[in-house]
Amino acid sequence: MQKPIHVFNRYSGAIEEEEIYGEAFLKWIYGHPLGRLALWGVAKRRFFSRFYGWRMSRPASRKKVAPFVATYGLNEEEFLQAKESFGSFNAFFSRRLRPDARPIASAPSDVVFPADGRHLAIPVLGREEGFFVKGQRFDLAKLLDDAELAHEFAGGTLVLSRLCPVDYHRFHFPVEGRPERAMRIGGPLFSVSPIALRQRLSYLWENARVRVVLDGGPAGKVVTVDVGATCVGSIHYTYTPGEDIARGDEKGFFEFGGSSTITLFKQGVVCLADDLLSHSAKNQEVYARMGDRMGRLVSC
Repeated sequence: MQKPIHVFNRYSGAIEEEEIYGEAFLKWIYGHPLGRLALWGVAKRRFFSRFYGWRMSRPASRKKVAPFVATYGLNEEEFLQAKESFGSFNAFFSRRLRPDARPIASAPSDVVFPADGRHLAIPVLGREEGFFVKGQRFDLAKLLDDAELAHEFAGGTLVLSRLCPVDYHRFHFPVEGRPERAMRIGGPLFSVSPIALRQRLSYLWENARVRVVLDGGPAGKVVTVDVGATCVGSIHYTYTPGEDIARGDEKGFFEFGGSSTITLFKQGVVCLADDLLSHSAKNQEVYARMGDRMGRLVSC
């Protein structure tokens, strides 16, 4: 029996039970013997996600937009364009918001959340016993696909930002600096919902993912990893490698599906926000929006 997913909402100050898009399917495929056969035979395969992404890019899919907005209570005043103007569900899914919809925390030392979502932190890598489930440990070398880079970030700080299908699906830079070219790492496409990660944390470093190294800013070298997942049509990047970016600048977007982005800081670079620290210590995610304060740059 899968436990409900409870999240601390930074804005309401309350613990809320998450309404999971596709919950019945996820519980079946990750919790039932027949579902697991389907997972390994079909759902984790790229063709399954590509087919679903193709369907969501067809003009016929636009009829899903209005019911989706109504069902999940999305704030249309944030949209840069009217919901009726999108040519497909995927066009709506990767929508831009009005410039004032996500103000960026402005103190010089601020570090911001890179995406709308549910965030969970490992303040010190190597001390993450119980991350999602007791006994699971984070394999940084496999996540980064680079043992030398993993060594640089040993003992550092990690923040996992999980996006659900109902979220704004563009992701941004948490600090200023100069980003390198995106490095794609191949793999299958398992779900990254807690329903799946409670069983197997390694989906995060088994899945197809994209690594971007950012340097040249006050945070020094920072690594982000954008993780693909079941039914994610694809990951697109909108930044220019080698050009300076500001904190909160757009980095890219996911097409249809829920996914995750990971932010890594070196040891002693960042102090995380109190609510993120306290709830992560209880293995409970914090809901916060892109641009809000994740923490501050300082020796902890």
